[in-house]
Amino acid sequence: MTALDLGSVVLGGNVFGWTTDRDEGFRILDAFVDGGGRAIDTADSYVAWIPGNSGGESETIIGEWLAASKRRDDVVIATKVGALATRQGLSAANITSAAEDSLRRLGTDRIDLYFAHRDDEDTPQEEVLAAFDRLVQAGKVRELGASNFAPDRLRSAAAIAAREGLTPFTVAQDLWSLVERAVEIELVPTLEQLDIAETPYSSLASGFLTGKYRAGTSIDSARAGKAGGYLDDPRNLDLLAALDDVAADHGVSVTAVSLAWLAAQRTVAAPIASARTVEQLADLLEAGRVRLTERDVALLSAATEPVAA
Repeated sequence: MTALDLGSVVLGGNVFGWTTDRDEGFRILDAFVDGGGRAIDTADSYVAWIPGNSGGESETIIGEWLAASKRRDDVVIATKVGALATRQGLSAANITSAAEDSLRRLGTDRIDLYFAHRDDEDTPQEEVLAAFDRLVQAGKVRELGASNFAPDRLRSAAAIAAREGLTPFTVAQDLWSLVERAVEIELVPTLEQLDIAETPYSSLASGFLTGKYRAGTSIDSARAGKAGGYLDDPRNLDLLAALDDVAADHGVSVTAVSLAWLAAQRTVAAPIASARTVEQLADLLEAGRVRLTERDVALLSAATEPVAA
């Protein structure tokens, strides 16, 4: 299990350089840490999907904030390798070069949590794990993470690390929320067996689990299309009603309840959520103060219970 203090919610950095510019990003990062936030998640591929960008824009904004704020020791920085078009895959050479690129953009001497952004079945896992281990032994990385790995690949990676005396993966990062629960069938039991902590991404389902998307409403957001699509499933309408009830009982936002449900799940260290503005950040931080009852968790879980194929 991870020794890193990730706090109650990990701040997603995928909006920096996309829907959030540098100045607003600085304000969000300041407010996040001032509000008790501990960990920030980014990737070398953020935000290469914007025309004119090449990747690394999010890391650069975070790095400039770290330099300006002098708060490097107050935060856990997580970034990833393997998905950037110019740094694809998990070959030893690519991992080594990508890590140096990320360290430079972040303006730091260490990455607290370094993820394989996605699996690379074309590269032997022995090579992948040895390359990551060399970064750890050099003091450039503290812990290792695996994002979007199948259960069997996590098990084989754990076996290789144990056999070869290499640094194992201690954190996973996967798609998981109240409306995306496939991981609960096979992946979550595997994480438990391997003592790997989970940090779910898309924990608010592109904003759907903030409660602002309702039938007949129109939202001006870069993610509105994907989030609004969840309204097509009748189970998700039942879920919204349940979220409203639990939020009202606790006197908190639907956002906070959605994140608190994830935090209550076995293996979850902290969910990842992003904020485009300082105003949105308040609901994320509120999640750390919500203590759902067993009845609350059961009520919310029942609405979208996953079914094994």
